[in-house]
Amino acid sequence: MRYLHTMIRVHDLNESLDFFCNKLGLLQSHRFDSESGRYTLVYLYTPLDVDQALKVEAPLIELTYNWDTEVYEGGRNFGHLAFEVDNIYETCQKLMTAGVLINRPPRDGHMAFVRSPDKISIELLQKGESLAPAEPWLSMENRGTW
Repeated sequence: MRYLHTMIRVHDLNESLDFFCNKLGLLQSHRFDSESGRYTLVYLYTPLDVDQALKVEAPLIELTYNWDTEVYEGGRNFGHLAFEVDNIYETCQKLMTAGVLINRPPRDGHMAFVRSPDKISIELLQKGESLAPAEPWLSMENRGTW
Protein backbone atom coordinates (compact mmCIF):
# COMPACT_ATOMS: atom_id res chain seq x y z
CA MET A 1 0.00 0.00 0.00
CA ARG A 2 1.24 3.50 -0.83
CA TYR A 3 -0.06 6.78 0.58
CA LEU A 4 -1.37 9.00 -2.23
CA HIS A 5 -3.15 12.13 -1.05
CA THR A 6 -5.37 13.95 1.40
CA MET A 7 -8.41 15.67 -0.10
CA ILE A 8 -9.93 18.87 1.25
CA ARG A 9 -12.83 20.82 -0.21
CA VAL A 10 -12.28 24.52 -0.70
CA HIS A 11 -14.79 27.33 -1.01
CA ASP A 12 -12.62 29.74 -3.04
CA LEU A 13 -10.02 28.02 -5.22
CA ASN A 14 -7.98 31.16 -5.94
CA GLU A 15 -7.85 32.09 -2.26
CA SER A 16 -6.83 28.54 -1.35
CA LEU A 17 -4.14 28.41 -4.04
CA ASP A 18 -2.80 31.75 -2.79
CA PHE A 19 -2.60 30.32 0.73
CA PHE A 20 -1.11 26.92 -0.11
CA CYS A 21 1.21 28.03 -2.94
CA ASN A 22 2.13 31.68 -2.38
CA LYS A 23 2.09 31.73 1.39
CA LEU A 24 2.84 28.13 2.43
CA GLY A 25 5.14 27.42 -0.52
CA LEU A 26 3.54 24.29 -1.98
CA LEU A 27 3.81 23.62 -5.72
CA GLN A 28 1.13 22.51 -8.17
CA SER A 29 1.59 19.00 -9.55
CA HIS A 30 -1.44 18.83 -11.84
CA ARG A 31 -5.00 20.06 -12.28
CA PHE A 32 -8.20 18.46 -13.56
CA ASP A 33 -11.39 20.30 -14.53
CA SER A 34 -14.60 18.30 -14.94
CA GLU A 35 -17.30 20.13 -16.89
CA SER A 36 -19.81 17.30 -16.39
CA GLY A 37 -19.04 16.89 -12.68
CA ARG A 38 -18.79 20.67 -12.16
CA TYR A 39 -15.61 20.52 -10.10
CA THR A 40 -11.88 21.24 -10.27
CA LEU A 41 -9.13 19.18 -8.62
CA VAL A 42 -5.70 20.72 -7.99
CA TYR A 43 -2.89 18.56 -6.60
CA LEU A 44 -0.07 20.14 -4.56
CA TYR A 45 3.25 18.92 -3.18
CA THR A 46 6.03 20.31 -1.02
CA PRO A 47 9.25 21.66 -2.58
CA LEU A 48 11.29 18.90 -0.89
CA ASP A 49 9.13 16.30 -2.67
CA VAL A 50 9.82 17.66 -6.16
CA ASP A 51 11.72 14.57 -7.38
CA GLN A 52 8.98 12.22 -6.19
CA ALA A 53 6.23 14.53 -7.48
CA LEU A 54 7.68 14.50 -10.99
CA LYS A 55 7.49 10.68 -10.91
CA VAL A 56 3.98 10.85 -9.33
CA GLU A 57 5.27 9.25 -6.14
CA ALA A 58 4.97 12.13 -3.66
CA PRO A 59 2.11 12.32 -1.17
CA LEU A 60 -0.14 15.12 -2.37
CA ILE A 61 -2.82 17.48 -1.10
CA GLU A 62 -5.88 17.45 -3.34
CA LEU A 63 -7.85 20.69 -3.33
CA THR A 64 -11.40 19.98 -4.50
CA TYR A 65 -13.38 22.97 -5.68
CA ASN A 66 -17.05 22.28 -6.39
CA TRP A 67 -18.34 24.90 -8.84
CA ASP A 68 -21.75 25.05 -7.18
CA THR A 69 -21.52 26.79 -3.83
CA GLU A 70 -21.94 24.79 -0.67
CA VAL A 71 -21.39 25.63 2.98
CA TYR A 72 -19.09 23.06 4.55
CA GLU A 73 -19.99 22.37 8.16
CA GLY A 74 -18.95 19.75 10.67
CA GLY A 75 -15.63 19.01 9.02
CA ARG A 76 -17.18 18.26 5.61
CA ASN A 77 -14.41 20.30 4.00
CA PHE A 78 -12.00 17.49 4.94
CA GLY A 79 -12.51 14.80 2.36
CA HIS A 80 -10.45 11.65 2.68
CA LEU A 81 -7.09 9.95 2.83
CA ALA A 82 -6.16 7.99 -0.29
CA PHE A 83 -4.02 4.86 -0.62
CA GLU A 84 -2.95 2.91 -3.70
CA VAL A 85 -3.22 -0.87 -3.31
CA ASP A 86 -1.84 -3.76 -5.37
CA ASN A 87 -5.18 -5.59 -5.55
CA ILE A 88 -8.33 -3.74 -4.56
CA TYR A 89 -10.41 -6.91 -4.29
CA GLU A 90 -7.95 -8.65 -1.97
CA THR A 91 -7.58 -5.52 0.15
CA CYS A 92 -11.34 -5.07 0.50
CA GLN A 93 -11.84 -8.75 1.29
CA LYS A 94 -9.16 -8.59 3.99
CA LEU A 95 -10.82 -5.52 5.51
CA MET A 96 -14.30 -7.02 5.30
CA THR A 97 -13.08 -10.24 6.94
CA ALA A 98 -11.66 -8.08 9.75
CA GLY A 99 -15.09 -6.52 10.28
CA VAL A 100 -14.65 -3.30 8.32
CA LEU A 101 -17.74 -2.07 6.46
CA ILE A 102 -17.04 -1.40 2.78
CA ASN A 103 -19.01 1.81 2.28
CA ARG A 104 -18.38 2.08 -1.46
CA PRO A 105 -17.50 -1.34 -2.90
CA PRO A 106 -14.99 -1.57 -5.77
CA ARG A 107 -17.64 -2.38 -8.39
CA ASP A 108 -15.47 -0.78 -11.07
CA GLY A 109 -12.34 -2.71 -10.06
CA HIS A 110 -10.68 0.61 -9.31
CA MET A 111 -12.01 2.49 -6.28
CA ALA A 112 -13.49 1.72 -2.88
CA PHE A 113 -14.18 3.68 0.30
CA VAL A 114 -14.13 2.61 3.94
CA ARG A 115 -14.19 4.64 7.16
CA SER A 116 -11.94 4.57 10.17
CA PRO A 117 -13.41 4.03 13.65
CA ASP A 118 -13.42 7.85 13.95
CA LYS A 119 -15.40 8.15 10.69
CA ILE A 120 -12.47 9.37 8.57
CA SER A 121 -13.03 8.40 4.93
CA ILE A 122 -10.33 6.24 3.37
CA GLU A 123 -10.19 5.93 -0.41
CA LEU A 124 -8.55 2.80 -1.83
CA LEU A 125 -7.39 2.98 -5.44
CA GLN A 126 -6.23 0.09 -7.60
CA LYS A 127 -2.60 0.43 -8.66
CA GLY A 128 -2.30 0.58 -12.45
CA GLU A 129 -5.21 -0.46 -14.61
CA SER A 130 -8.59 -1.24 -13.08
CA LEU A 131 -9.31 -4.90 -12.40
CA ALA A 132 -12.14 -6.52 -14.33
CA PRO A 133 -15.49 -6.10 -12.53
CA ALA A 134 -16.14 -9.18 -10.40
CA GLU A 135 -18.54 -10.57 -7.83
CA PRO A 136 -19.32 -10.15 -5.02
CA TRP A 137 -18.23 -6.53 -5.48
CA LEU A 138 -20.18 -5.94 -8.68
CA SER A 139 -23.54 -6.58 -6.96
CA MET A 140 -22.78 -4.78 -3.68
CA GLU A 141 -24.67 -1.62 -2.86
CA ASN A 142 -23.18 1.46 -1.24
CA ARG A 143 -23.61 1.42 2.55
CA GLY A 144 -23.58 4.53 4.69
CA THR A 145 -21.55 7.55 3.72
CA TRP A 146 -17.90 8.10 3.05
